[in-house]
Amino acid sequence: MINIFAAGILTAAVLGLVQGLTEFLPVSSSAHLIVVPWLFGWKAEGLFFDVSLHVGTAIAVLAYFWNDWIGLARETIHGLIERKPFANDQRRLAWLLVVATIPAMMVGLAFEKTVEQRLRSPLITVFTLAGIGLLLYFADRQGRRDRTISNLGLRDSIWIGISQALALIPGVSRSGITISTALFRDVDRSAAARFSFLLSTPVIVGASVLEGWHFFKTMRHPALAQDALLSTPHPWMVLVVGVVVASITGFLCIRYFLRYIQNNSFLPFVVYRFVLAGVVLLVYFRT
Repeated sequence: MINIFAAGILTAAVLGLVQGLTEFLPVSSSAHLIVVPWLFGWKAEGLFFDVSLHVGTAIAVLAYFWNDWIGLARETIHGLIERKPFANDQRRLAWLLVVATIPAMMVGLAFEKTVEQRLRSPLITVFTLAGIGLLLYFADRQGRRDRTISNLGLRDSIWIGISQALALIPGVSRSGITISTALFRDVDRSAAARFSFLLSTPVIVGASVLEGWHFFKTMRHPALAQDALLSTPHPWMVLVVGVVVASITGFLCIRYFLRYIQNNSFLPFVVYRFVLAGVVLLVYFRT
């Protein structure tokens, strides 16, 4: 029993670390959460554990951008009361984020089950990891990077929002595709990443709430007993480890990533995506 419990804690810590790092770096968390258990031969922990990982990254992004969201919410309310919804940069940014969130919400609600059933294959992540890696490379090289968040307009918001919808496909990476799109729109690296993370907040929080709702519905169904996590001793402790590790790692990842890209390119992440794609391809055809 102790060995099973220790294994559950280790799995939770590793996958929480993976989720916290890869949710915000342009390397795809969905690909890593498919590939890492597959490479190590771990069984899927089930819906119960998936919820904990999403809750962890939701806590991270909310904690880091808490003051930003408070300011955006306050200015949006004042804008509506004053009937001047676009009177300053914060009010315009709030509505641009609303517009950009709509495509991902619509696609997510319509195709989430299809993606879960048909696209969660390590082989698919090979193509998406490499493809978006190339896209990020050319976007970083070709963009003029002379625009900030205050220069963003409706067209920028729509294009970035549409690109975020593609992140439902494993291996694409929400931050990778939205940052690439912003770079192609000549937004500078720091502003592109910041807008990407702000834009990810409602989607990540929404996904946490939705998966939590699915979980509570599943609790009333006998199939819940098949959840691998619930067969381990003290499953709630394993859950807490996943949440804590994902939230702390995610918060630190956002903080240092935003600092890093102020003076550095995305090339290391491009190289990493190609290396990971190569490793997955090699292991796939050797098993």
